[in-house]
Amino acid sequence: MTTGSRGNPKVFVDATDPAAVRPALAALESAYWQHVAQLNAIGPLPPEDVEWLYNPEGRTAWTIVPGLAGVVVMISMLMLGALTLVRERELGSWETLLATPVEAIDVLVGKLSPYVVVGTVQAGTVIYLARLLFDLPVTGNLCALLLATPLYAATHLILGFAISSVTESQMQAIQVAVFFYLPSMLLSGFIFPFIGMPRWAQVIGGMLPLTHFVRATRAVLLRGAGASVVTSEMLPVALFAVAAAVLALGAYRRRID
Repeated sequence: MTTGSRGNPKVFVDATDPAAVRPALAALESAYWQHVAQLNAIGPLPPEDVEWLYNPEGRTAWTIVPGLAGVVVMISMLMLGALTLVRERELGSWETLLATPVEAIDVLVGKLSPYVVVGTVQAGTVIYLARLLFDLPVTGNLCALLLATPLYAATHLILGFAISSVTESQMQAIQVAVFFYLPSMLLSGFIFPFIGMPRWAQVIGGMLPLTHFVRATRAVLLRGAGASVVTSEMLPVALFAVAAAVLALGAYRRRID
């Protein structure tokens, strides 16, 4: 907050998520006018000058679409991973796979690697269509974001693989996958402002990969962020991927035994 050329206060607002900042802006305006009233000022008073940064028109599409890229990749990768082994078990090819001298890590990498490419293409396609249809600005390091997308896609594929290892049917796998991705959409800041959530919801949301991918995409596409921001947001995603891999390999080995 600074003083404008006409002596009026000037407020700069981060509009990447307008719904999250409007309550704070309303509170600031209320406090400003209360302060003016307490001074008993006489004559016309200069109104505050609000400048909306990054999304000056407050377009909803500019807020939703960056997170939509993460949601599309999350759902598709989670479903593909969850149906990988359980489908083979229902078709009867599971026993053949167990009879081969293949390590669990080899199965994990071999089955999920092609899907990582698919997830990266999906994210790039969503961003391209957003640019084409909604004039979404791409002001940051898009290459860094696309290079981080395979890690994000692989994280949900590995989690889906773990789900596939512990479920007995495709219906069970789908239900468990939905049980994960619906809370992710609600607690990540994709639909509701993250800062307005209760503390317990923020703690849970902070552990979800989608939360960090939404932050990274909004920062790159709207704020002009570079590779350092993407890297910092991907570190929690990498930790989640390691935990999911341990769970997936453990469940797969128990199934073999």
